[in-house]
Amino acid sequence: MFVSVAIRDTNNRLDYPAAVRRAMGLADFERGTHSPGHSTFHLERISRLLERLGNPHLAVPTVHVAGTKGKGSTAAMITSILSAAGKRVGLYTSPSLHTVTERVRVGTEPIAQEDFASLVERMWPEVEWVGEHGGHGPLMYFEFLTALAFQHFSETNADFQVIEVGLGGRLDATNVVHPAVSVITSISLDHTSVLGDTIPLIAAEKAGIIKDVVPVVVAPQDSEALETIQVIADERGSPIVDVGQTLKWRSHSADLAGQAFTVRGLKNTYNVSLPLIGDYQQENAATAIAAAETLVDAGHTLTKANILAGLRKVRWPGRFQVLRREEPPVIADGAHNPYSMRRFVDALPRHVDFEHLFVVFGAVSGHSAVGMLEELAALDPTVIAVQSRHPKAASVEEIAEAAQTAGVQAVMEYGGVGVATQHALELATSSDTVVGTGSLSVVGEMIEELEGVKPELYPYLRGVKKRNGRQG
Repeated sequence: MFVSVAIRDTNNRLDYPAAVRRAMGLADFERGTHSPGHSTFHLERISRLLERLGNPHLAVPTVHVAGTKGKGSTAAMITSILSAAGKRVGLYTSPSLHTVTERVRVGTEPIAQEDFASLVERMWPEVEWVGEHGGHGPLMYFEFLTALAFQHFSETNADFQVIEVGLGGRLDATNVVHPAVSVITSISLDHTSVLGDTIPLIAAEKAGIIKDVVPVVVAPQDSEALETIQVIADERGSPIVDVGQTLKWRSHSADLAGQAFTVRGLKNTYNVSLPLIGDYQQENAATAIAAAETLVDAGHTLTKANILAGLRKVRWPGRFQVLRREEPPVIADGAHNPYSMRRFVDALPRHVDFEHLFVVFGAVSGHSAVGMLEELAALDPTVIAVQSRHPKAASVEEIAEAAQTAGVQAVMEYGGVGVATQHALELATSSDTVVGTGSLSVVGEMIEELEGVKPELYPYLRGVKKRNGRQG
């Protein structure tokens, strides 16, 4: 049993904005304007920091979730299932929609701002020590947030922690855990400049989370991905639960409130009511059920009722989220690569009837805007090109050019996502539908516009682009 040590109290001299600014002063490849070679990533820095903190990541039983598509939704489902069983569950995900604190949750509640600031203040001497004496230079932002999450979950006596991989798996900062079960969701081409440009290469990176003899639950995969995962699992003596072959599910009904379907799992048959929309969420739910049943096999107490209640109560914003049901309806989806966009394009007409589609679209540089827009072209949309506040967001000119290449009609918008959303609503009739997609940053800003959510702004970040003389 590993016990996290208490880190010294420094009377929390930092307030929350100062704490966020301090943390964001670390190198951040998520928001940075350049991408490192894959050899730049390693686990030594975060391992040294965690050692200095007393290895809090080993204090809490872990479910580790990697994948290209669906890993966040699946992690949220597993968290909800465990919470329904009365367990205190830490959930670590990325990126956030509106605030840094969303990344570190206990159940559905983000870490309190004062707790975040306290952890930054108390951990910072160890962060500085690692940067000066650890032998690998200063910590990166994602490494620090990962360690902060582990420390928070340990200090709050979590019964479980569900940890979503940030990028890849093998060299991701989260890959220091020794999980009770590993989960790999659907794999497709994404971050090819870092992870590789073929499915087997990317699958090998994702499968890097597999630990010796620890069971791994694998969502339905491309045959090349599954073969790669199987080889690595066999090498490590890790039993595989192949969800695509072992579990079966059948849809019953779906509307803008959610969907109902049946899953025949490893132990039981479940009549699921799920508030998340999209056929692919059935696949994610089956994967979450398999993970829960695997935990039962490992000696953890979870009932059929816990699984059904957890799926019924799950919330995961920004993924086929209905922001407005009245006509014209508004839907936001964080699809950010061609594969996830194809799944969204397939699902949308099954849930919404529309004469014409207006798409508020923006992408982050390095993601395939052309590929995503080619998928959207099947719906013959009008695309309103936007640039979100994200420092790596592609310009409206780049999006408009990508739309032209993809063969869709595009309207350039210089006022940002909020203004573009209102423009789309002005253009749309009651029989049309408005969608925001292309990146989670676009989705977050659309939610802020329509639901009055106040975002955190970080004007001090390097590379933050400006539009019309002001930050977006």
